[in-house]
Amino acid sequence: MDLIRGLHNLRPEHRGCAVTVGAFDGIHLGHQAVLAHLSSCARERDLLSTAIVFEPLPREYFRPLEAPPRITNFRERLALLASTGIDRVLVLKFNAELRDMSAEDFVSRVFVDGLGAHYIALGDDFRFGNSREGDYDYVRRLAEQFDYEVQPTGTLEIGDARVSSTRIRSALAEGHFTEVQALLGRPFTMTGRVEHGRKLGRELGAPTANIRINRIRSPLSGVFAVRVDGPGLESAAAVANVGTRPTVDDGLKANLEVHLLDRQCDLYGQRLEVRFLHKLREEIKYESLDALKEGIAKDIDNARHWLGQPGHS
Repeated sequence: MDLIRGLHNLRPEHRGCAVTVGAFDGIHLGHQAVLAHLSSCARERDLLSTAIVFEPLPREYFRPLEAPPRITNFRERLALLASTGIDRVLVLKFNAELRDMSAEDFVSRVFVDGLGAHYIALGDDFRFGNSREGDYDYVRRLAEQFDYEVQPTGTLEIGDARVSSTRIRSALAEGHFTEVQALLGRPFTMTGRVEHGRKLGRELGAPTANIRINRIRSPLSGVFAVRVDGPGLESAAAVANVGTRPTVDDGLKANLEVHLLDRQCDLYGQRLEVRFLHKLREEIKYESLDALKEGIAKDIDNARHWLGQPGHS
């Protein structure tokens, strides 16, 4: 997959394509259907397929602390886009210039002058332009003027409801991982690099890997039974805490901490993938570190039980 960062990096060879645009947070089954449709239409027309995404997401730009938490961070989103077989991804930095761009300017500068789009696929809920007047009908009205074909993308329903990022966020918040997997078409994971932390877990008898999740907010919180993949690890049983560590911190920054069951290895600097399987409990503020230590021991026992992991002999 060819990654293009910004309109200024578009080259003549990028012109003449089939294109779609959206947030694509999560790359769920609905997104996958849109991208498969785009790729199919591109092949039929002897074009390359291009997906346009924004970074940060528009709602993060306007209200970063109130925007919906991301299902996938930027790196995860790109990896998942690549896995769909899309040919190119154009990343547009959402800034003041893009915020102030009219819908007509977006069509002419991005779709026409920038990409030379021959085919455009748009979802019925996508809006663009500084007055949000840009949508499928708007792009269709300009099709003859700019000589492109435009088609709407259908919606995918599972369980009599539309597959959407909003629905997935709600299921994640409730710890409904079976539903999340059905909507994503894969288990929910978080990936990130292990960083040095405060080493408090080691003092409490449960050393943890502190993983940077690269999100303003986390889409889920609590304590979970998980499995971990990474260098030297293959589906390793573990217990994870996602939250703000209210017993020991000020509760402002989301953290992902993972304790491997019966495994001790140096993971600093390694990139890990954490696969969430079952929610054990909500995050609790304990009255003391001793109470926290007891709570951690109970979490480890519960994770062992759920994962079918025997305890120490």
